[in-house]
This record gives sequence, structure tokens and C-alpha cells, in this order.
Amino acid sequence: MFIVGDYNIDSIHDTDAESLSKLMTANFERFHRYFPKTLEQNLSSKNSKLFIQNKTEQFNSKTEFLFVLKEMTKVIGLIYIKELDWTKKQGEFAYCIGKEYSGKGLMSETVKRLSAYAFNELGLEILQIMVHKDNIPSVMVAKNGGFRWQRTVLKSYAPPNEEALDMELYELYK
Repeated sequence: MFIVGDYNIDSIHDTDAESLSKLMTANFERFHRYFPKTLEQNLSSKNSKLFIQNKTEQFNSKTEFLFVLKEMTKVIGLIYIKELDWTKKQGEFAYCIGKEYSGKGLMSETVKRLSAYAFNELGLEILQIMVHKDNIPSVMVAKNGGFRWQRTVLKSYAPPNEEALDMELYELYK
């Protein structure tokens, strides 16, 4: 679908199951706090196949879009366009990337490309990113993608076995 240097961005496919499971298990501690549901559904290739079937159905029904960032055939990151409100023409990004690929600007570039896709192909007009202020790499992805801070949303996300956290809302308009 899209090329970012030596990497490509595409919707998730059945053939990504094994690589997705490897990404999740290799980055368990990294993804546990902000991606617990995705993580728990991808701890084996078998489970990843079921996860991908579900995400493909959601993609086709336009209820949620899941993309993978890949190095050749190796899944190195996930990017969701979720929380879709077709009346408001609004969606929210969520993303994660393997530790060895973090800090290289790949996710920033990926979010820029998928923002253009969301505006031009999906017809969305408002894109959001919700991030904890201490997650500096994710804050930088939002800022590098042209998203602007809007407000703090109090106690809007509860990581596993933690109290609810205040999250920062960033938005980008078409």
C-alpha cells in the first residue's frame, strides 16, 4: 500500500500471523501497559490467525482499520485507526513498534502517510491521538505528524492493574 524507506505499510493479512505473534512476544513488557488486549490475543501464531480474521472483518465493515508496518515480511509495528465516528468523520490512531525500530522516525512517517489515507480515502476530517504525557516517543509521533495538543482527558485510560491515567488528546484536522 505505502512505502516508507525500506519499510512498507499495508492492511493486516493472514500471512502476518507468525510474524505478528513474534513481535508481540518479543516486546511483551513494552506493549503490556498500552496494548494489553492486542498483546493477549497474539501470544501464539494460532491466536494471531483468529485476531487477524477478526481485524480483517472489522476492516471490511469499516468499524476499525488495522495496518502493519513491515520490514520485508517481518511485522515491526501496528497502527490502528479506531474509535470511528462516521457522523463526526472522526477517528483515533493507536500505534506500537518493536523496541529495535523505535526512535528512527518510522512511526512518525507512518502516521503521516496513514493520516493522508484517512483524510483522502476514508473521508475522515478529524484524527486524534490519545497519549500519556510520560510516553515521550508517542508524544513525538503526534507532534511530528502535525497533531496539536487539545486538552488533558482526566482518568480516561486504565492500564492493567493500575489506576486510571490522565491522557493527552492531540488532534489533526483535514
